[in-house]
Amino acid sequence: MSRAVRFDGYGGPEVLRIAEVPKPVPGPGQLLVRTVVAPINPGEIGIREGAFADIWPATFPEGQGNDFAGWVVSTGEGVTGFAAGDEVIGFAPRAAQADYVALDADAVALKPVGVSWEEAAPLPAVGVTAWAAVDAVQPRPGEIVVVSAAAGGVGVLAAQLVRLRGATVVGTAGGHNFDFLRSLGIVPVSHGPGLAEEIRKAAPDGVDAYIDTFGRGNVDIAIALGVPAHRINTVADPLAVRRYGVHGRAQEDAFSPVLVAELADLVARGLLVVPISTVYPLERVGEAYVELARRHTRGKIVLSLVPEADRERERRALFGDRSSNPT
Repeated sequence: MSRAVRFDGYGGPEVLRIAEVPKPVPGPGQLLVRTVVAPINPGEIGIREGAFADIWPATFPEGQGNDFAGWVVSTGEGVTGFAAGDEVIGFAPRAAQADYVALDADAVALKPVGVSWEEAAPLPAVGVTAWAAVDAVQPRPGEIVVVSAAAGGVGVLAAQLVRLRGATVVGTAGGHNFDFLRSLGIVPVSHGPGLAEEIRKAAPDGVDAYIDTFGRGNVDIAIALGVPAHRINTVADPLAVRRYGVHGRAQEDAFSPVLVAELADLVARGLLVVPISTVYPLERVGEAYVELARRHTRGKIVLSLVPEADRERERRALFGDRSSNPT
């Protein structure tokens, strides 16, 4: 038996529970992974509350969580390229917040040595989403690109990826995040009333592209600033996609293990920072989502399923002295 987050009906974080479930068995082409870290994401709140029931209905008792990092425990028939003890990053929809995850090997990438579990685990979700949003607007060297909620989970990665393409980033955020954004080379502006004017002050020659990770009228502001629809991407406002014909590219449009590995390599090389706001034990999953729902998080909130102090001991118990991800 192993632990897994479950909920038996739509509702707030109070419906979440830690269940004892059978340890999964990998099928052909699958891996069994011992989860070390599993992030939490805003879309999971909507699924749990039933906001997306028409398109992503729950099957109760429903699991939760999508992205994770952990150790390969065993492999199913036909799997090549992975072995027990490998450190991996993966995407397992509605199954990641569990001690063990069985998933297809083509949803997994190796975690580079030197990238922490906490930094690696968010890459299959927010990392890929950020990449998709940036790719949609095609920033070019010398351009000005606005990123809304630039200190948030998707926004902070999107802003850095834009800068890696040579563009200048104007990032919207609360004042408490300004120094943090400046440390990443991002020009901060205060979100809220008067945002359009704040952006004009920061970019008096105009804005070339706009990445919206927050919703709440950001696409309207981009259009008012004269940004062409084909240079706008939103991951938070599907109505604006239909209204204006802007892009709505996100994780599902870009995910691949190759891309996850490329993002992890950027982290390993110090070119991409994955800030971690808070680490909660699995038992406090409800509290983690309460914090996330406030929408003031800098970077990511993650769940630790193996406490940091116990990780080396557990690895040795599972695999002995075998080295992880040998080169």
